[in-house]
Amino acid sequence: MISWLNRILSTCLALAIPSAAFAAEKSAFRHPNVIVILVDDMGQTDLSCYGSRFYETPHVDQLAKDGVRFTNGYSACTVCSPTRAALLTGKYPARLHLTDWIAGHERPYAKLKIPDWQKFLPFEEITLAEQLKAAGYATASIGKWHLTPGLKEGDEAYYPEKHGFDVNIGGYARGQPPSYFAPYKIPTLPEGPKGEFLTDREATESVNFIEANKDKPFFLYLPHYAVHTPLAGKPEVVAKYQSKAAKPPELKQKSPVYAALVESVDDSLGTIRAALKRLKLEDNTIIVFTSDNGGLLLRNDKATDNSPLRAGKGSAYEGGVRVPLIVFWPGSTKSGVTEASPAITVDLYPTLVEMTGIKPLQSLVDGISLAPLLKAGTKPDRDAIFWHYPHYHPGGATPYSAIRSGDFRLVHFYEDGRDELYDLGNDISETKDLASTQPDRAKALRTRLDAWLKSVDAQLPTPNPAYDPAAENAGKAKGKQAAKKIGE
Repeated sequence: MISWLNRILSTCLALAIPSAAFAAEKSAFRHPNVIVILVDDMGQTDLSCYGSRFYETPHVDQLAKDGVRFTNGYSACTVCSPTRAALLTGKYPARLHLTDWIAGHERPYAKLKIPDWQKFLPFEEITLAEQLKAAGYATASIGKWHLTPGLKEGDEAYYPEKHGFDVNIGGYARGQPPSYFAPYKIPTLPEGPKGEFLTDREATESVNFIEANKDKPFFLYLPHYAVHTPLAGKPEVVAKYQSKAAKPPELKQKSPVYAALVESVDDSLGTIRAALKRLKLEDNTIIVFTSDNGGLLLRNDKATDNSPLRAGKGSAYEGGVRVPLIVFWPGSTKSGVTEASPAITVDLYPTLVEMTGIKPLQSLVDGISLAPLLKAGTKPDRDAIFWHYPHYHPGGATPYSAIRSGDFRLVHFYEDGRDELYDLGNDISETKDLASTQPDRAKALRTRLDAWLKSVDAQLPTPNPAYDPAAENAGKAKGKQAAKKIGE
């Protein structure tokens, strides 16, 4: 009898052990942490892993070696605020009607009148932070926000805390820091000791947030103020690049101050990854590194050079929208992969939702998930990406829309209705307009572009009844001078 009972107990115990193990494994499951680093105004060639021979970025280079580096990464817009909105919503700026940096440039006498566009992140949008917070993530925005109507009383109603972030450190209406050295005079950032550097402080705050939430999944959105104007760098780092610039060979990128600012971003990533390793979180933390638009060229004496890309921030060309994009997904991405498939800011939202395994709260997004590409090399089922900028900018842009399909990019300019067509596979610098020699291709792409504009209810510029060429030229010159000071 005892032997029979022992056999029954042994059988029950054997059955119970796998169930207990399964329950333990299930309870031990944790969604991966997510860190999205959005650098301000960093062109694609501002990193040594993308070809810079002047800037030194060992930590970003290591991230690229550990993950996937996109060679055709794009921002959703040629300026900052629309790209930020696109990242947080997964929707094109054209659909959001948030199509310029807030509050934009005034050109009252220009040939075209810009539409009455959206000047803050719409509250009805379900942001990436809200998606992740609903799944139990701790959420923080540390750095630049620039998605509120303007510098006035009541702007707090539009801050990150109203869009799913538990923590907001440094984010408010302004798109550039009053100073990179403390005192910062940023209302949402407690002052640091005099002389503290802003990018270092953002890294410190990021590590504090990670440490405080090490036992639960977290989403850290780190939109650096760097490398936006006013350009600044730590004196000892500037001195290092001054010495480097004085030696051959002669390089197009040669600003010691800008180089020091780039290095501060790289140092920040190094600080964060060291903390992840120390806390044993590195194997369960996704890291995305990208930029909100191309490199700034308005201050050629101090800013960067985007060669071989044409133009830069605020332009209609590749230099305005082609940006670095690196994704590290531990356990899923192969190390050191270089990926040529075009990817754009709106893709990050659905990609991260799929990578984290959470249930999406909204179905309408314009981006596609890159998770299958990152995990298994499965090419995206998409043959076109789009841009819409119905505004003027001292960086060179007049109102335009654009489409890239395959290697071909067509830009439609609204002032005179012309189309320009470029074969990026053979002409990355966009030197040869093929619209007249390949009219059928240009027409087909323009038809696709027009259909997309209609599908997203894009706002279009209209003829300006106050158009005054003389006044416009005077205003244009004044605007360029102002832009050189603020870098917008």
